[in-house]
Amino acid sequence: MRKTHYPDPEIIGPAEGHEARVRSRFWKTVKKAIAAIPFIEEVVATYYCALDPETPASVRATLLAALTYFVVPLDIIPDFIVGFGFSDDITVLVTAIGMVQRHIGEQHRIAARVALDRLATEKTG
Repeated sequence: MRKTHYPDPEIIGPAEGHEARVRSRFWKTVKKAIAAIPFIEEVVATYYCALDPETPASVRATLLAALTYFVVPLDIIPDFIVGFGFSDDITVLVTAIGMVQRHIGEQHRIAARVALDRLATEKTG
């Protein structure tokens, strides 16, 4: 298995555009959406795939566009509407993940599990 270094999720790198927006808001949004999105681990794996420099540019662009929609709180259905807020985000994420699923590798899923375990520890610790 290829070993890839992922930046600490809380550090915002010198990225621009969609990547910068996703990096700056992703973890805050995950914390809000964790109970609303049953496949949150796959969403986090998508985040790591989008940041992986070995991911093809077209795949990164697709994932970053979907993740940008996810992190922007005011979209078609604003995220703060209880019960419905993340339903449009789910549709966008499922579509994007389905389009590029073969590029989301086991290394991205492992990184996602580690990050979610760390979030769970922060909540209970």
